Order: sequence, then C-alpha cells, then structure tokens
Amino acid sequence: MPIVVDVDVMLAKRKMSVGELAQRGDHTGQPRRAQERPRQGRALHHARARLCEVLECQPGDLLRWEPEDS
Repeated sequence: MPIVVDVDVMLAKRKMSVGELAQRGDHTGQPRRAQERPRQGRALHHARARLCEVLECQPGDLLRWEPEDS
C-alpha cells in the first residue's frame, strides 16, 4: 500500500506509549459509543486532528506516500 502511517515513529520521537496516547486522546471521559460520529469521514477527521493535537505534530508527520514496488 502506498500510504504509510508513521504514528509509531512519532510516538517514539515523543517517548510516548500507545497507552499514554490513548489516555491523552480521550479528552471527554465519555463512553466510546457516546463519542462516535454518524459519518465515518467526520470521525476520521476528528481522530487525525486529535492525534496531531496530542502528538504536537502536523498530519504530514503521521502519513507519507511511497510508490508501490513494480
């Protein structure tokens, strides 16, 4: 797949665990069902924005494109 997700790289740079990311990312304290959005696109946008906020980075720090091997 040509889109590579580098969340693990950013976690390592921030010296943060996945558990800490999850804890910091859940800012409402509400059950997951209450946080779900009816549209997948909005939920995905919210998740990316929240990742960038918690990791203090830009979306391009989390995603990159690599050409597929021919």
